[in-house]
Amino acid sequence: MKTSRTAIALFALFVGSAFRVTLAATSPEQLRDLVTSRVEAEYPSLFGIYTNLHAHPELSFMEVKTAGLVAGELRKLGFTVTEKVGNTGVVGVLTNGVGPTVLVRADMDGLPIKESSGVSYASTEVVKDLSGKDQPAMHACAHDTHVTGLIGTARLLLAMREKWAGTLVLVAQPAEEIVAGARAMLADGLYTRFPKPDFAIALHTYSGMPAGNIGYGEGPFYASVNSLDILVRGVGGHGSRPHTTKDPIVLASQIVLALQTIVSRELKPGTVAVVTVGTIHGGLKRNIISDDVKLELTLRAYDEKVMAQLVTSIRRICGGIAQAAGLPDDRMPIVTLTPESISVTSNDPALSHRLSGTFTTWFGTDRASVQPPTTGGEDFSEFRRQGVPICIWWVGGTDPAKIAESDRTGVPLPSNHSATFAPVPEPTLKACVTSMTAAVLELMGNKAEGKEKAELKQP
Repeated sequence: MKTSRTAIALFALFVGSAFRVTLAATSPEQLRDLVTSRVEAEYPSLFGIYTNLHAHPELSFMEVKTAGLVAGELRKLGFTVTEKVGNTGVVGVLTNGVGPTVLVRADMDGLPIKESSGVSYASTEVVKDLSGKDQPAMHACAHDTHVTGLIGTARLLLAMREKWAGTLVLVAQPAEEIVAGARAMLADGLYTRFPKPDFAIALHTYSGMPAGNIGYGEGPFYASVNSLDILVRGVGGHGSRPHTTKDPIVLASQIVLALQTIVSRELKPGTVAVVTVGTIHGGLKRNIISDDVKLELTLRAYDEKVMAQLVTSIRRICGGIAQAAGLPDDRMPIVTLTPESISVTSNDPALSHRLSGTFTTWFGTDRASVQPPTTGGEDFSEFRRQGVPICIWWVGGTDPAKIAESDRTGVPLPSNHSATFAPVPEPTLKACVTSMTAAVLELMGNKAEGKEKAELKQP
């Protein structure tokens, strides 16, 4: 019996050693080929998930069905899943040996837009928003590709568990479109109830790049966003007697025009900043001068000092125009910053440099390239709390032929948030899964290496 046990132990040792040699001998080319073959095998199922998500979008903090889909998929793969984190968020955790903790985030929410993309799986949904109001809904910002990519990445990494080691934290985040979901999940203990990540990574499908291409950058990649409301108050009266009133529509019009001089005349040339008045609401009837007009603005910048200057200038202009019009002190405009604001999303230089090399290796320099930052906003910036390095990159979603046609004709392409934007599923979905899988494999290394590190720590 003793000899038999010894033989079994020696055989197990031999098999384990041979297994490690096999893993160590796997070349980068073989690893890429393995990922490519698995992506191809999963694609039909992932396409079905994507089209279902696209046809049935849900708005911010209302992503109940989407969250349920993600939770079910992750549970089937063996993740420990927690739902309703930060309202409708989902967290899946899987520990696979000793190694770093990597958080992968995908946002889930759609937009209150009526789709007119023309794809066969276009949304015709009318859903409830957070206030209970019926709204048309559409995945106009391609968050459906992000959710599909998260599920595909989970499947690939589970099928390749011998290739990586560590703790994988997959996050399906709600309410990115109102820049509230990341804060809500963190406030609900994302970094305390679950393993705190050594790295947090994400991707975003982008209409301005050819489908399947990868865009990356170090440092600021998305702008900070401030959402600002202005209540322009006047003194109402009859439209036939304007001399007895202080017309807030005229005042609001003057303010809107004056705000356009902030970037062009108050900032150093070349400074990136945006001041956009997105809505203006005022008036009751054609022969009534109303008491007030409401403006809603979005502000963008890469520098928080520049953002502070924008806000200061807006307050000064509003007050100055009102004073010039003779408004009494108790009818001065009210300028309010709203919670729908977020700081600059700045990619950690070391992490971004590391992943950019991975993307270039996996996709080639013809499909992976550095891209300038955008003045769009992203609440993924919140994930850098507690010193966590973050990196987000772009996956192109537009047919290259349509990009070429736009270049030739000068007719702009549909952008993210357009009612006509729908990514080309292939190769967009494949690039989402491949780039995220490649990034995780780069950061989490090889399970065999993790085992050896663990054994070295044994007393």
